[in-house]
Amino acid sequence: MITQEKIDRINFLARKSKAEGLTEEELLEQKALRAEYVAAFRKSLETQLDSTVIVRPDGSREKITRKRPNKSDGGKN
Repeated sequence: MITQEKIDRINFLARKSKAEGLTEEELLEQKALRAEYVAAFRKSLETQLDSTVIVRPDGSREKITRKRPNKSDGGKN
């Protein structure tokens, strides 16, 4: 789970990176924090989409299903 403290740290490192640059240790920390943030964002989005339904004009409801990747598009769905 991403906490507000971690988000604040991501923002601090981004500002410091632009202003004066980061040490190697800070770069690694920034990369790890960003990866954790992206993973939490994706999980949150998946959870939201799992509970989403489409309501058709006739009143019928259809749950959103996950698309299976096509071999022809390189799995970019």
